[in-house]
Amino acid sequence: MVTSEFPPQPGGIGNHAHHVAKNLCNHSFEVTIIADVRSKDGEEERVFDVQQPYKVVRIKRKTPIASTYLERYKRTKSLLKSHDMLLVSGKFPIWIGGLVSLFSTKKIYAVIHGTEVAVPSALKKKYIKWCLRRFESIIAVSEFTKSLVDGWNIKNIQVIPNGYALELPPRTKRTTTQTTPRLITVGNVTQRKGQHNVVQALPELKTRYPAIQYDIVGIPTEKHTLLQAAKSLAVEDAVVFHGQVSEEEKIKLLQNASIFMMLSEPTKEGAVEGFGIAILEANALGIPAIGAKGCGIEDAIATGVSGKLVAHDDTGAICDAVNDIITSYEVYGNQAKEWSESFKWDTIIGRYLQILKK
Repeated sequence: MVTSEFPPQPGGIGNHAHHVAKNLCNHSFEVTIIADVRSKDGEEERVFDVQQPYKVVRIKRKTPIASTYLERYKRTKSLLKSHDMLLVSGKFPIWIGGLVSLFSTKKIYAVIHGTEVAVPSALKKKYIKWCLRRFESIIAVSEFTKSLVDGWNIKNIQVIPNGYALELPPRTKRTTTQTTPRLITVGNVTQRKGQHNVVQALPELKTRYPAIQYDIVGIPTEKHTLLQAAKSLAVEDAVVFHGQVSEEEKIKLLQNASIFMMLSEPTKEGAVEGFGIAILEANALGIPAIGAKGCGIEDAIATGVSGKLVAHDDTGAICDAVNDIITSYEVYGNQAKEWSESFKWDTIIGRYLQILKK
């Protein structure tokens, strides 16, 4: 497998790749991962890698970045000689897979998440199309992602949603009140993740729920911009930035939350939300979710069952969704837990096995 992200560094593509690899190992596959070193000295990656059931080959990023891509290509081409197949996940790995296909008869599979096929550059999009057409099979993580390649003449494509795995057992019973809802988003603080859309809705929400709190968990990339927006709306007292946290702390914050918020929106650079693993993790803990229409989140939320789907910038609809969930909280919480069951990796990996074992 070649992946554009990988633990212990954050990122949905990396989380997905880790669990695919781990679960394939549970089914007697021998897996080697090619991934980058992102920490300064590589120690975080070394500690993580030795604990895994698969082998990890790390490539240190160099300047110019083209030299890093060349090293990835060389390693991929070399390692494929001793492996039966190649699975690529993310934009640059797909590019590498296309090049490798010119020199190898081994079967190549690709996972597409969304952003890698929504690139605005016509030249890059043309190359991605060429690569995907050369692969044995394409796996899209959502119906939305699959729709992004409609008309690309890709014949062997199917949807397999992302799975989730919680490291700690969920709390068995959840409670909330109609006076103190606690909202939460887990993800990089960026335009794509949509935290600013939640902040925009807070003034109206505070009129009904004066003690409402919004917990923002994740790398604080655009924290300053978001904090300024909160101050301009006079809701900064309701917003708490937690930054990047451990898995254990993340679970604790989720258990204290009432509703998971993921009001993602596309960016002009072509970044889109392909699915929403964090939503399912919250659901597994009995936490309903409110998510944005028009992206992969539509596959992660059963609206009216595990949560609600709304337009990402429709403040009125967002507030109505919060009110609806809080009013029928126990029903939504139980349905969210039930909905999440079919997305466990033990189930999802079976669909990968059907493809790879052919």
